[in-house]
Amino acid sequence: MISAHPKYDFRVGDTIDVGFKIQEGDRERVQHFIGVVIAMKGKEETRTFTVRKIGANQIGVERIFPLYSPLIASVKVVKKGHVRRSKLYYLRELSGKRALKVRERK
Repeated sequence: MISAHPKYDFRVGDTIDVGFKIQEGDRERVQHFIGVVIAMKGKEETRTFTVRKIGANQIGVERIFPLYSPLIASVKVVKKGHVRRSKLYYLRELSGKRALKVRERK
């Protein structure tokens, strides 16, 4: 499979930690979003990836990040996942621990 970005090496099914720059007034900070990559869309510079996590009170939270955004400070792979689908939208229907259960890739 082709890597998503020359700088970042992750695929659909991986659990990643995205450091996203947030502008608050005249200050800038990095906010981390840790979740499972459920989709990648687009080609070249319009490529985006969707990350899903389970937030407070077991509510699913999804966020779409542009891959080539200058606001992305870092992307770290926490866990590599082994999946057989290119889009993991079925995780939206699952609840609890099963919602984030993806087999680990060696």
